[in-house]
Amino acid sequence: MGYRGRMNDQRPVGELLRDWRQRRRLTQLDLADMAQISTRHVSFIETGRSLPSRAMLLRLVDRLDVPLRERNQLMTAAGLAPMYAERSLDDPAMREAHAAVELVLYGHEPHPALAVDRHWNLIEHNRALAPLLAGVPEFLLARPSNVLRVGLHPEGLAPRIINLGEWRAHLLHRLRHQIAATGDAVLASLYEELAAYPAPDDYDDYDVPASGLVVVPFRLRSELGDLSFISTTTVFGTPMDVTLSEIAIESFFPADAATTQAMRVLSASLEPAPSSSH
Repeated sequence: MGYRGRMNDQRPVGELLRDWRQRRRLTQLDLADMAQISTRHVSFIETGRSLPSRAMLLRLVDRLDVPLRERNQLMTAAGLAPMYAERSLDDPAMREAHAAVELVLYGHEPHPALAVDRHWNLIEHNRALAPLLAGVPEFLLARPSNVLRVGLHPEGLAPRIINLGEWRAHLLHRLRHQIAATGDAVLASLYEELAAYPAPDDYDDYDVPASGLVVVPFRLRSELGDLSFISTTTVFGTPMDVTLSEIAIESFFPADAATTQAMRVLSASLEPAPSSSH
């Protein structure tokens, strides 16, 4: 997968905007109509004959659905100050956002939930996740622990995933979609790594889930028995910080009665949640 890396990309703002337009599969006419400007104006910006104002650049990146991190990059390339801060979750200004993440994670117990960054590195998880990771070697869990690597690595969860082919196809499809949307070189490298891991003999990257399935389940052998989950993704709706915009919370729900019962058993064994989490 030949994706051009954009980390510290120093190209002119017009070239960067053209890349985003092409990534969204839009013509100059499409973008001009969406931004309510002339096609000539779009062409002049992309070729460097015209430098966009701050207001025009904000209009274009909004129509192109450019992520906040890359919006800052485009601002800098246009000679403008970055618009969005990038703070650690430990920053005092992020206290409420961090508390909201913890509220979702711990409020989801006794079911597993975890928060990841834009590269699928684990940020935080609730207490229900750890028992499911029993037996995963430390080198996969050491920070920064990548949850996709943990899931598909032959020494990770892969040998215990009952529907490995189906789940692997689902994760790789999701990752391909994310790469297509962002052009992120780190994600492209991660995809190449994951795709090279051993797969079931009848595996197909573009495997279609079994007929009748509404969602792709995550089915795992565990000390609690065979478990089956469906997952949802939660993101912040109106983030104004780069870090916050890139956080996703993955929540797993029991997909059958046996898993619901197993989670109840697990709940009884969990230590009290840390007071700082509420």
